[in-house]
Amino acid sequence: MKTLVCLLLPAALLAQVNVPFDRIRDANKEPGNWLTYSRDYYGRRYSPLDQVNTSNVSKLHIAWMRQVDETDTFETSPIVVDGTLFETEPPNIVEALDAVTGRSLWSYRKELPKDLRLCCGKVNRGLAILGNTLYYASLDAHLIALDARTGNLRWDVTMADYKNGYSSTGAPLAVKDKIITGMAGGEYGVRGFIDGYDARTGKRLWRFYTIPAKGEPGNDTWAGESWKTGSATTWVTGVYDPETNTVYWGTGNPGPDWNGDVRKGDNLYSDCLIALDPDTGAKKWHFQYTPHDVNDWDSTQTPILADGTVAGQVRKMVVLANRNGFYYALDRVTGKFIAGRPYVKQTWATGLDEAGRPMRVPDAEPTVEGKLIWPSLGGGSNWYSSTYNPKTDLYYVNVKEEAGIYHKGEAEYRAGALFNGGGQRDYKDEDPYGAVRALEVATGQLRWEYKLHRPSHSGLMTTAGGLVFGSNLSSFFALDAQNGRLLWRFETGSGIDANPISYMSEGKQYIVIPAGHALLVFGLD
Repeated sequence: MKTLVCLLLPAALLAQVNVPFDRIRDANKEPGNWLTYSRDYYGRRYSPLDQVNTSNVSKLHIAWMRQVDETDTFETSPIVVDGTLFETEPPNIVEALDAVTGRSLWSYRKELPKDLRLCCGKVNRGLAILGNTLYYASLDAHLIALDARTGNLRWDVTMADYKNGYSSTGAPLAVKDKIITGMAGGEYGVRGFIDGYDARTGKRLWRFYTIPAKGEPGNDTWAGESWKTGSATTWVTGVYDPETNTVYWGTGNPGPDWNGDVRKGDNLYSDCLIALDPDTGAKKWHFQYTPHDVNDWDSTQTPILADGTVAGQVRKMVVLANRNGFYYALDRVTGKFIAGRPYVKQTWATGLDEAGRPMRVPDAEPTVEGKLIWPSLGGGSNWYSSTYNPKTDLYYVNVKEEAGIYHKGEAEYRAGALFNGGGQRDYKDEDPYGAVRALEVATGQLRWEYKLHRPSHSGLMTTAGGLVFGSNLSSFFALDAQNGRLLWRFETGSGIDANPISYMSEGKQYIVIPAGHALLVFGLD
C-alpha cells in the first residue's frame, strides 16, 4: 500500500520527542502530558491537573479547533507530549499538532484496501508512543510505526488477513520494549488474539489466542469445532500494572453473537478479563464475566486498576462496569472475585454467586420471535472509558438504561462474511435514558447520579480540580465530582463518540474532546 507523508515540521520538534518506558510508568510525575491511551498505565483516565476546577470551569471556552475532512465517526483519544498533540483521524490518518495553536506539524495517511470487512465503521481510537516512535493499528489489521518527529514510516507489519474479517481500531499499549495490541472483527467469526511486538523492529514476539485450540485448557468449553470461528476479539486497549508486571485486557463476545446453539459451553476466553505476562504473553489468570454470552455483551472496555478497602483490608483491585449490567471488583493479583452488583437495570440474571458467576434466568435468551431483556445490545455501558478519581475514591461510568428485543437467527459461517446468528430490535414501550453514575470503587454501591436525556456513547474523565467531564449527544459538560452537580455545558453542534483528555502546555491547562468531525480544545483566559 502506498503511504503519503506531508511534512510541515519545525526544527524544534526534531529534538524534543522522546518517551522512554520510564516516563510512561511514572506518568504522574508529569501531569501536564498525556502519554498513553488512558494517560497512565492504570486506565483511570484521571488528570492530576487542577488549574481548571470547580470554581472557574464555567469560564471554559474554545481555545482552538481542528476540522477533519472525513465523514466517519471521530473516536480518537489523543496523546500529548511536551507541547505536541498526536491524534488519529478516520479512516487511517495520523496527525501531529502544536498543542497551543492546533497548527499541523506533519500528517501521515495510509492507503486502505477497497474491500475491507467492517461491522462498526471506519474508526481509529488512538496511538501509543515509545521513545521517538508512534504506533497505531490500521483498519486492515496492520501495526504501523512512525517517526514521531517527522511522520516518516519506520515499519509496517501485517497482523492478520483483513479479507477474512480481521481489522483493528484500538490504540496499542507500549510496555517496556514491546508494543501490545489487540484486534477487531468479532462479527466475522475470526479467532481473537492479543499480540506483543518488538518496538524497534516490528517482529512479533508472542501471540495469545483468546480462544484455546484443541488440546489446550479451555477448548472443551466450545462444542465441536466451534472454537475456530468463536471471535472473542480484543477491540479496545488494556492496562498494565508495573508492580506485578501484568497486562490486563478485555475480550469480546463469542461468535455467532446471538445464536449459542452452535457453540454450546462457556466459550472461553470470550467476555473475559485476561491477565498476561507482557514479556512472554503467558496467561496468569482469567475471569469470565458472561459465560456463553448470547447478547453480544463485549467485555472489551478498558478496565481500571485501583486500591480499595474491603472488610478492613486494602486490596489491589481491577474494576469494571461491564456491558452485561454488573459492576465487578476483582483481586488483580489472583483474579478472584471481590464484589459485584447491578449498576443498571438487568433482567437476565438473579445475581452473582460467590465466585462472581452470573446466575442466569432460565428463559432470558434470544428466541426466534424475540425476547425482551435488559440491558440492550449496547449494554449498561460500552467501549468508551469510565474513570476513577483517587481523591474521591469513586468510579464514574456513563450508563444506559435501555432494553432490547433479542432474536435468534441462522448461523452459517462463511469466511469474510458477517456471522451474527440473529440481532436486536428496539423496545418501543419505554423511554430510554442515560446517566453519569458515581460508584463506590470497592463495592459498586451508587453514590450519586446525573441523569441524561438520552443514552450517551462517549467516555468520561476526572481531574484533580474536582471535575468529571462527559457528554450527551452533542453536549459537552463538567460535573462536580463530589455530588454530580452540573457546573458547565457547551453545545458542540454535533455528536460526541469519544473520550475526553486534558493536558498543560506553556502553563495553561486544556480540555480536549472530538465532536462530530472536529477536535475541540478548551481553555481558560
